[in-house]
Amino acid sequence: MTLALPALDPDIFYTLIDGDPRLPCLVFLHEGLGCTAMWGDFPRRLCAATGCRGLCYDRRVHGQSGPLRQRRTVHYLHQAALFELPAVIDTLIPDTPYILVGHSDGGSIALIHAAQRPPLLKAVITAAAHVCVEAMTLTGIRASVAAYDAGKLGGLIKYHGAQTPALFAAWADTWLSPWFAHWNIEYLLPSIECPLLVMQGRDDQYGSEEQVRTIVAKASGPAHASLVDDCGHSPHRERPTEVLALMREFIAGQCRPAAATPPPPPV
Repeated sequence: MTLALPALDPDIFYTLIDGDPRLPCLVFLHEGLGCTAMWGDFPRRLCAATGCRGLCYDRRVHGQSGPLRQRRTVHYLHQAALFELPAVIDTLIPDTPYILVGHSDGGSIALIHAAQRPPLLKAVITAAAHVCVEAMTLTGIRASVAAYDAGKLGGLIKYHGAQTPALFAAWADTWLSPWFAHWNIEYLLPSIECPLLVMQGRDDQYGSEEQVRTIVAKASGPAHASLVDDCGHSPHRERPTEVLALMREFIAGQCRPAAATPPPPPV
């Protein structure tokens, strides 16, 4: 389904997953070249394993959402975290406790959002989140650009259609631009008080384990690091069974069904 948000242009594509309304809703935030469809069946499997409801949506220019209306700036992840994400939540799951599950760019967006300390945010799970730009990040992106130019990333068209060139250019050009080289969100980590599960593949080609250590060390709330062996940038795709178990256990620690409201005493 697509959603017309008054504060947003253009429409946003989303999917809702059924679950126990007494539990927090899991809100899935995709990677920089991702979309709802690229999560595969992982969101439904995690919702089934935890009993939680789920919400997946495509950010602007991703998947089935509408095109970009302006060039990205150094603040594009902040804009997604502080404007687009709250608008989606307030429209689709208002007054509902939620847990963010963010991959790569989605993980960074989740951290920026969590630093605002929203009252209904119960926890955050990140996989391959970035808090700064590393040399290996740029090396990995340059390799992706070479693969794209050689026609080796044609599968992206399946998910993003005619928007694929604009999306890829926005992603690669932003991260490789000199004005983005000093992007860093470590300053906001002490503001994060909710529980965190910080995951990353040990063989991630876009970021070192220092990303995980920094998040865990600087967050104010309880933060648990999980480095996944024999795994690159996409733990939920490369090691789904292991990652599902880790996330399920973490979510179970945060999800206690709300007690039923007792009936009023007899008059």
